[in-house]
Amino acid sequence: MRRLTFVCLAFVFWLSGGFFTPGQPETAIAAKEIWVKVKSNHFTLIGNASEDDIRKVAGKLEQFRAAISSLFDKPARKFAPPITVVVFRDDAAYTPFKPLYQGRPSVLSGYFQSSGEAIYITLAANWRGSNPYAVILHEYVHYLTSNDSVQLPAWLAEGLADYYSAFETESGGKKVFVGRAIPERVQLLRTGSFLTLATLLAVNHDSPFYNETDKKNVFYAESWALVHYLLAGGNGQRQLQFQRFLSLLAERQPAELAFKQAFQNDFAGLESELSQYIHRNRYASRQLSVDVKIESDKAMQTTPLNEAESFATLGDLLWRISRYDEGDAMLQRALALDPHSLAGHTSLGILRIRQKMYAEARGHLRHVVEANSTNYLAHYYYAYAWQQEQVDEVGYVSYFTPEAVTQMRASLSRARQLAPEFADTYKSLAFINLVQMEKLDEAEALIKHALELEPAREDFVYTLAQVYSRQQNFVVARQTAERLIQTAVQPDIRDRARFLLESISKREADLARIKAEEDARQRERASQASADDATRPPGKRFEGEQVRGLLTRIECVDSTIVLTVVSGVRSFKFRAEQGKLAFVRHTMDIPTQITCGAIVPARQVIVTYRAATNAKLKIDGEPVGVEFLKQGSD
Repeated sequence: MRRLTFVCLAFVFWLSGGFFTPGQPETAIAAKEIWVKVKSNHFTLIGNASEDDIRKVAGKLEQFRAAISSLFDKPARKFAPPITVVVFRDDAAYTPFKPLYQGRPSVLSGYFQSSGEAIYITLAANWRGSNPYAVILHEYVHYLTSNDSVQLPAWLAEGLADYYSAFETESGGKKVFVGRAIPERVQLLRTGSFLTLATLLAVNHDSPFYNETDKKNVFYAESWALVHYLLAGGNGQRQLQFQRFLSLLAERQPAELAFKQAFQNDFAGLESELSQYIHRNRYASRQLSVDVKIESDKAMQTTPLNEAESFATLGDLLWRISRYDEGDAMLQRALALDPHSLAGHTSLGILRIRQKMYAEARGHLRHVVEANSTNYLAHYYYAYAWQQEQVDEVGYVSYFTPEAVTQMRASLSRARQLAPEFADTYKSLAFINLVQMEKLDEAEALIKHALELEPAREDFVYTLAQVYSRQQNFVVARQTAERLIQTAVQPDIRDRARFLLESISKREADLARIKAEEDARQRERASQASADDATRPPGKRFEGEQVRGLLTRIECVDSTIVLTVVSGVRSFKFRAEQGKLAFVRHTMDIPTQITCGAIVPARQVIVTYRAATNAKLKIDGEPVGVEFLKQGSD
């Protein structure tokens, strides 16, 4: 899920796994230099550059965000992780905190790193050579346009990101321009090495044109040119069709079908127009009107950072760009300077979770939770560490201890209060109920709410299928699992869905077998009871005192039944609670239902009863059973 992008002269993007000289990042800020934090409306910036330089970076990012956000007619992102911008005074200060390639710091002037829960933008204030904003803004466009479940085709996603990242301001920021020509793209397009439109539209994230350097450069360049033409070329003749295409995508039409509908199958005409547009080499920029009032850099809040705070932030940055040892060392240094550093404990706790050191992770995160931190991630990951400690070697959880359930629910409830739109919290709460086999209706509601917040999360859909299965709603569970098998992008989710489908079939078969066995047992018991009834003589069914006579009346009073039986010259009264008296017939001329009131004609019966012990009740006893006899029987 993490996106790490580097800005370099050739626009080559890569992520490495080597390590630079241990300890160098720590030494880079050990000289008691001044670090400050600047807070703007949407960004937190820290740096050892001048305060004025940091404010300028904040202003440019706020301008870009306002300009680009106003272009997309879509609801605001439900959950936005914090964005931290680190501004180094120069390349020498920046180098120890760059990603590594073959064990050495990359040659770049800025990068954008997103892990879903935290975003970092880094650059040097006094950069030389390539513009650090180019790819930072390219990736930021991806971030701003990826807040719903609609998957943009690759050419459109990359073309839009390129078009809007060519961003400039004039007149002190009063004029904002996008779509200016990108020299590297223009130079490549001049070679005339074009993809056919059909090939361009078919490229996806697994295609060679998206992954192999030479082919990828052509794909990026032509994607940029196509979007540029549709937005700005041909006197706007294709703009309405392009808007129609975007609307169809928003309605979740398949990209190929949406393209054909919007552009009326005019592939040949569009391809010819694009070729002419590229050869004319006139890429007009577009001036944007930004209605949102941009925060003045003078109004931004500035506070000094002490060494521990600086180490904690930079340590977190380092391990998130895969420089784990150096990030770990820097976080340890932050805690040595300030043992109560909540930022240090939080980052080190999350790092320990990545390293599968869950007990140690809980120790760090407990400091933060007990301090009642307002960092929702600390509370969420504290619960997550408890959960992962009880996962077996194959990744399965069969039971949570009572202590774990208490701790997890308390922490997740706090995370939910602090960040009510952070979807993973709801998924974790639902998962607890799922494992414990309790409150399954609540689990269903929780995971459905998580999907409302993040509709594209395939792991959420899988958890929902599990809940349906536990509820024995097998039809819907099967439909959900089958849909995942057909549409899920992540291979592990498809594999889990297949396994779940097999489990559902097995569970259904087991339940059907159990029901068939129980039905057979009930039939056998009923058959045996019928055989016993046929052979057992009247008066031998129940234990107790008995009287034989004529049943003349049944009175139903509230929840009781009173029987009147005449035997010889004496009349007997028996009273029982409804539901505690058994009626048995030894003849078919007795109806299956007996009504209250006088029995006409009176019926011969044997009443088995327990004699009354309280004379004040004026009854002879409590009947246990009434056996109806064949008329005239002895």
